[in-house]
Amino acid sequence: MQELFDVRLRDGDAPMSREELAAAMREADVLVPTLTDRIDAGLIGQAGERLRLIANFGAGIDHIDCDTARSRGIHVSNTPGVVTEDTADMAIALMMMATRRIPEGLAMMQAGEWTGWSPTALMGGRLGGRRLGILGMGRIGLAVARRARAFGMEIHYHNRRRLREEVEQEVGARYWESLDQMLARVDVVSVNCPHTPATFHLLNARRLRLMKPEAVIVNTSRGEVIDENAMTRMLRAGELAGAGLDVYEHGADVNPELRDLPNVVLLPHMGSATEEGRIEMGEKVLINIKTHADGHRPPDLVVPAML
Repeated sequence: MQELFDVRLRDGDAPMSREELAAAMREADVLVPTLTDRIDAGLIGQAGERLRLIANFGAGIDHIDCDTARSRGIHVSNTPGVVTEDTADMAIALMMMATRRIPEGLAMMQAGEWTGWSPTALMGGRLGGRRLGILGMGRIGLAVARRARAFGMEIHYHNRRRLREEVEQEVGARYWESLDQMLARVDVVSVNCPHTPATFHLLNARRLRLMKPEAVIVNTSRGEVIDENAMTRMLRAGELAGAGLDVYEHGADVNPELRDLPNVVLLPHMGSATEEGRIEMGEKVLINIKTHADGHRPPDLVVPAML
C-alpha cells in the first residue's frame, strides 16, 4: 500500500478512537477500517469531501452505516471469501471441543490433576451420526457442511433462499423452510449468517427452547444473532448440552456467567486469525483501492454511491 499511495498507518491493534476516526475521515480519500471501527452516521457526516471509498478490511460491514455512506456518495467495499475456509475450520474445531469436552481435559492436564486413564472419565460424544443444522448456507455454511459430511454428520440447513439441487446433493443437505422445525430436530446448530436487522436475536428464547436438551450451539458468525442471556440461562439449567462460541452479543463484554460454565467453550474471535487469511484480505483491499483510484468499479463493491 505504501508503494502505491500516500498512506497514514495505524500502529498497533487497538481500535481507533472516535476522534481519530473523525480526523482521518476529514482528510482521507480512502478509509480502511476493521470491524472494531464503528463508522456511524455521525462520523460519516463529518467526512471531508475527498472521502469517496471506505475499503473495509474484512467481509462483515455491519459496523458501517452503509445507507448514510451511500447518501453521501461514498462507496463501501469489503473482502469476501478469504476467511471462508479458516472460519469453517474453527466451526468444526468448536464442535469437537464442545462435544468431546476437550477444554476440560486440557484444564485437568495443565493443573496436574490427571492421575491416569479411567473408563468413564470425561465422557463426550462423537460427531459422526449427529444432525447438523446450519443457519445461513453461504460460502462459510457450505464449507462447514463439506467438512461436517466428512465427519459423518447429517446436514440440514435453513437459508433465505434454497440452494440449487446440485449443490444440495454435493453436500447431502436437506433444506428446511421453517427454522423452528429444523431447530427441533438437529443435534448441533452452526450459526453462519450475518448480523442484520432481520437476524438480530434470530435465535431468541422461544427458538432456543425448541432445541433438544442434548443439543450444542456453535457460533463463528456474529454474536447478535443469538439471545446470549437466554442461551446462558438454558446452558446453566441443563436445557442445552453445550456451546462453542467465537463471537459474542456485546463484543469483548462477555457475559461473566458464560465463563463459569464447564459445558461452554469460549474463544476470542479468532475464527479468521490465520496469516494466510490476513494477507489475502489485505490483497483484496489493495485491489479495491487501486481499481477505485483508476476510475473503475471496485470488484468487491457492496455499496454503490448515489451521487
